[in-house]
Amino acid sequence: MFKAKIKVTLKDAVLDPQGKAVEGALHSLKYVHTSHVRIGKYIEMKIREKDEKKAAEQVEEMCKKLLANPVIEKFEYELVK
Repeated sequence: MFKAKIKVTLKDAVLDPQGKAVEGALHSLKYVHTSHVRIGKYIEMKIREKDEKKAAEQVEEMCKKLLANPVIEKFEYELVK
């Protein structure tokens, strides 16, 4: 069994209005040294698979089909035994 730790973020070329709003809020709270705030999502799941390669293939497939929008988002993941 593996735990998949998946991070999905917008591609660099895509504008992030939510990140911009959070950055503005941080500045209004006097955290003026913050910049380039980007918002994403973090997903954890267990995969009942003995073979790490098969588990990785499943995570890739899930990310491409459902968890991330490949047009505007990128993803990375880590498998932990």
